[in-house]
Amino acid sequence: MIRAAAAIVGSMNASDLVGTWELMSYYDIDEHEATSKGPLGVSPRGLLIYGAHGYMSVSMMRTDSATEPPPFMGYAGTWRRRGAEVVHAITVCSNPAWANTEQVRQISLAGDVLTLIGAARVGGRRQRRVLTWRRSRPLA
Repeated sequence: MIRAAAAIVGSMNASDLVGTWELMSYYDIDEHEATSKGPLGVSPRGLLIYGAHGYMSVSMMRTDSATEPPPFMGYAGTWRRRGAEVVHAITVCSNPAWANTEQVRQISLAGDVLTLIGAARVGGRRQRRVLTWRRSRPLA
């Protein structure tokens, strides 16, 4: 699916991302293509909002944790499309090290399913972080 993303992205407009997205899955892929659960466990919840005005926000939390409050990740800022990527320019964040940085994600859109792929270092090893989102339906 990741390799097929380039063909899908070519016909996508930035406006196709506008809206609210619900997190379906979040997992890591290591250099040997092995997958493992992401930092928010096996059943995270999250919302990603891309506004037509160029602002964005993402909030995610672990739901399988015994700790109170459950681990939370979130940030907000602006967004822009750059070829087969989306760039998040972060203004505020639950991780202060990310404030005033840009986080780049590869994008794939297939109908109402959006996949974002980023890079991370986990235990000193390079990982790809894969987040899959489903477009939210209007409440009314």
